[in-house]
Amino acid sequence: MNAVDTRVFDEQWTEDERQWYAMGPFDGQIPGLVRRVRRVLDVSQRGLAALLEVSQSVVARWETGRVSPRASVLHELLQMARLNALVRDEDGVEVTPMRDDGARDRAGRRHPAHVDLTVRGWWVPRGSESTAHYLLWKHRSRLQREPQVRFHNCAWRRGIQRMLFGVPDDHPSLLQLAAEAEHFDERRADRRERARSGRHWPTVLSSDLPRPVWGGSCPAAEAPLNL
Repeated sequence: MNAVDTRVFDEQWTEDERQWYAMGPFDGQIPGLVRRVRRVLDVSQRGLAALLEVSQSVVARWETGRVSPRASVLHELLQMARLNALVRDEDGVEVTPMRDDGARDRAGRRHPAHVDLTVRGWWVPRGSESTAHYLLWKHRSRLQREPQVRFHNCAWRRGIQRMLFGVPDDHPSLLQLAAEAEHFDERRADRRERARSGRHWPTVLSSDLPRPVWGGSCPAAEAPLNL
């Protein structure tokens, strides 16, 4: 670059732009990603700042690595350039975000992301198991499709559960949990039906019964007691 070009750039560039230019080439990371977006959109720092409704100095600080854009802003940048971010683990397998329709509690709050959700039938208030309203609550929850969801806060309990049943990929949706509760009802009804069919006493003839032996002495009565 000759002296004339340098003088022209020195007159037009801001202080942040001159510092970024003096840094020379550097690895990608977030600054390189912002520069890639600018190159795809074919806009200057001022042009990108106008699209995002921020100042030009903010874009310059992103590209120099002084600060990083928020995750929501970075997502907006990628959408503007029609790019998609791909996250992979150490084995190269793609890792997707957790689903947005995951089951929530009765207050509408998400369950902790690190726990595994399990179904324990239909929802009933705590302490109502020994009351007369237990079956009414259970019937109401079944109609409203509100399953009883439980999880372990203890790490070693989760470790044992995952060692036995594996690690779930995500939290299931409320519809999936309700379907699992219905499956439990079907299994419970099947067990009851099998129990009813097996309650009939076998037919025993009187001639097959052992005849008692009358007379004689009881050995247990004659045995000495060891006190």
